[in-house]
Amino acid sequence: MIKWIAKLFSSTPKEENTEDNMKPEVHEHQKNNIKSVSKKYLIVGLGNIGAEYVNTRHNIGFKVLDFLAKKEGLLFETVKLGSMAEYKFKGRTFFLLKPNTYMNLSGKAVKYWMDKENIPLENILVITDDLNLSFGTIRIKPKGSDGGHNGLKNINLVLNTQNYTRYRFGISDQFKKGQQVDYVLGEWNADEEAKLQERLEVSAEIIRTFGTAGLENTMTTFNGK
Repeated sequence: MIKWIAKLFSSTPKEENTEDNMKPEVHEHQKNNIKSVSKKYLIVGLGNIGAEYVNTRHNIGFKVLDFLAKKEGLLFETVKLGSMAEYKFKGRTFFLLKPNTYMNLSGKAVKYWMDKENIPLENILVITDDLNLSFGTIRIKPKGSDGGHNGLKNINLVLNTQNYTRYRFGISDQFKKGQQVDYVLGEWNADEEAKLQERLEVSAEIIRTFGTAGLENTMTTFNGK
């Protein structure tokens, strides 16, 4: 009995505070969640190609990107399924894309460049006109239906989701019954032209804020302005 007790107290105790024991435990699922945040953004301006569409309400997406490119001294280059300018700002890279597929097939260009540049869905911003908003009204949303817009309808179909950010630029609905197409494909009137410059300045800032401050801050800052 005495020998057993002596053996019990003479055994070497385990060290509780070794360096290995002091290390925090990292589970495998935690390692998998540690990902680098993408700093690449795809900014898609919706519109139709051709000189006859350049200054039309339906081409506001193109107009916003053209304005930003001119302001920053960027040049658009012809690429697959569109024209593109690359804009670098505060460590981010913005791919400014004007699809050349015509409005009804915009999704094809969006999907191609999203995959090619490995841009996550949350880093996509689509700029489009909206008849349901008064002229120049800004509405930025993280998802939503196409609202009857053929460009958004095709993007939803091709991407198989509505969960991407869209910037809707209000063009109002000041047209008579049966004249919607003529109105949408018509040019800005004198009053709209006078106010458009300031709206384009704001639109350029929206793009920069989306990439540098995030969606929530962008919506809080600009929606309804």
